[in-house]
Amino acid sequence: MDAIATIDQQKLDVFVSRILDDLGAVAIAPLVRVGDELGLYDALAQARRVTAQELARRTGTVERMVREWLNAHAAAGYLDYDAAADRFVMTDEQAMVFGNPESPVYMLGAFELSQASMLDQPKVTEAFRKSGGLGYHERCKCLFSGMSRFFAVSYKANLLQEWLPALDGVVDKLRSGAQVADIGCGHGVSLMLMAQAFERSTFRGFDYHADSVDCARREAELTGLASRVDFQVADAKTFAGGPYDFAACFDALHDMGDPVGAARHVLSQLAPDGTFMVIEPRAGDRLEDNFNPVGRLYYAASTMICTPVSLAQEVGLALGAQAGPKRLEQVLREAGFSRVRLAVETPFNIVLEARP
Repeated sequence: MDAIATIDQQKLDVFVSRILDDLGAVAIAPLVRVGDELGLYDALAQARRVTAQELARRTGTVERMVREWLNAHAAAGYLDYDAAADRFVMTDEQAMVFGNPESPVYMLGAFELSQASMLDQPKVTEAFRKSGGLGYHERCKCLFSGMSRFFAVSYKANLLQEWLPALDGVVDKLRSGAQVADIGCGHGVSLMLMAQAFERSTFRGFDYHADSVDCARREAELTGLASRVDFQVADAKTFAGGPYDFAACFDALHDMGDPVGAARHVLSQLAPDGTFMVIEPRAGDRLEDNFNPVGRLYYAASTMICTPVSLAQEVGLALGAQAGPKRLEQVLREAGFSRVRLAVETPFNIVLEARP
């Protein structure tokens, strides 16, 4: 009773309101996956103003289910609602998030990642009790497609436009013809973006996850890039084929069990005047620097994905997704790189440039 008597009701109300917002977000997340898988967002992006009946007819789905799905979206503010016409409206801004895969704020991949975290939650719970480790090879398949779609948004918006131009002399090398390695390439999105832009260069992607490599190879064939883009199953401490003029690691160094050893191997595979670009989630160097929406998202993802993935590997340094630039620079310098700098920051990423 005494504890209840000391409660600040205003603070409690604010906190409960915050929790209700979070519960609403959790509750609608599966509905977003439904809309993604059934093409409801694509149909909305084309029509913009629909009744439940029209959307159901366009997508071959059940009208009553579509009506409830639309109701939930309107209540969440994910769609607008014209009550007089009983029509649901996707605004230009909402279409940027849900209906345009080329948009810099397209979010459907993030919801697929969230689904993967929920599906893997029992395994992560067990990891808390045991070694802490849960490797990528033990994860549900939608994690990898979700990561590819989520990261592709930033890569398409920033890689060619901001990240590469921020590096000293790299764009000129790529234009002239360079040997390029992508370590931890996943589905190969970043490597193929570079291959499309720099026709004189050749590219190799490495990942220890065989299914991801197979997916990358299929995409390279479909896009006509297979003659210049090669994907191989190899981990970050054993890949070969150097010397490389340019090596990159996209949102992957912090996942590695031994990032120092991996970076040291990258250095051994670089040409003397080569460059290693490390793309990492944006973070400050102190915990309190990351008390913001991006930090909130990344700490949660790091708990469910990045940290247990690292702990499942040799060394298990477990940098986490919010390591921050100072800690990452320490890793690169310990690996033997003599020049390390923060080249550029974007809303979701930091870019470090490391040289021998």
